[in-house]
Amino acid sequence: MKGELTSAQVGTELGITGEAARQQLLRLAEDGLVRDERRAAGRGRPAVYWHLTGKGQARFPDTHAALTVDILRSISEVLGEDAVDRIIGARETTTQALYRQAMADCDTLQQRVARLAELRTAEGYMARAEEGPGGEMILTENHCPICAAATFCQGFCRAEKAVFEAVLGENATVERREHIVSGGRRCTYVISETLT
Repeated sequence: MKGELTSAQVGTELGITGEAARQQLLRLAEDGLVRDERRAAGRGRPAVYWHLTGKGQARFPDTHAALTVDILRSISEVLGEDAVDRIIGARETTTQALYRQAMADCDTLQQRVARLAELRTAEGYMARAEEGPGGEMILTENHCPICAAATFCQGFCRAEKAVFEAVLGENATVERREHIVSGGRRCTYVISETLT
């Protein structure tokens, strides 16, 4: 959830020394779960940042990815692409209704985005909402439990963004800045409100 960190930063997060964290990270690297990246930071030795690898990401739940993709492929082959689009549309409608109901008591954009982060976290997205430097809201999703399905069919990502736009209010604009399916470490949305 924290993204790339140095061993000292990992140690701080875990309440252990940076050296103890480095030893653990080296073991994880031997197993192919993390990798290091050296970054020059002026004089001296470059800083070493640690990232999860694809194998490391696979340790998190992925909502039965292979079966999901298989079913989507079968639907597309047997019933046609239009059938997949209709299924995504139905999921979009259902999700929108559930989110609207869960946000019924939210009065501000900040409250709605915070509630959306809670809902998405419950669904496995490891989401976080925070206010940006210009007063905009930032929704960050650190995991994508439907990544395999979204990779197979980008309609899922389009539908999710459309749901966000629908439930966050008519004056809210949602811009995706990072995208896991496009190679990003996470999905990040910048959400602002136009005052009328």
